Amino acid sequence: MTRGRLLSATLLALPALGLGLGLSASQAHATAHADSYSEQPVVFDCPGSGDKALVRPGQYIFACADDGDFLAGLHWLNWSPGFAVATGKREVNDCTPYCYDGHFRSYPVYVMFWGGAAVPGHPGEQRYTEVTMVYPGARPPHYQNGHQVEGPITTTGPLPSAYPAQG
Repeated sequence: MTRGRLLSATLLALPALGLGLGLSASQAHATAHADSYSEQPVVFDCPGSGDKALVRPGQYIFACADDGDFLAGLHWLNWSPGFAVATGKREVNDCTPYCYDGHFRSYPVYVMFWGGAAVPGHPGEQRYTEVTMVYPGARPPHYQNGHQVEGPITTTGPLPSAYPAQG
């Protein structure tokens, strides 16, 4: 998906995030670990969690070492090949004074998983390759020139591919 198409899809999706567009509670709150690969697109988070394919996860972990950065309370409004949209919160450990003694800060977020690639070792299966997050209010901080500043309104980055099972 090109950036122009992503921006268009994002702008079209944002009003839908607030309205829900008539999705049932079970559809919006569906959470599953795909025990076997399905026809639905999948996403992978931490390599430490094995090669579990996630479909409409309620939580998604970015910081695998300490779970210090993750998405929580994900409510999926769309989960289709090439594009998925959810609302939720990004939970980030402020690591103050140190990460082991830090506090989690919560930031409302619109989440989009997009792109597509084959799942290694599973012909015909597709996974999302990118994540874009849009913050409608407060944003997680980041560092600029050694100083902590408010992060950008929108961030985009790669999602991990499938991880081979450890044997």
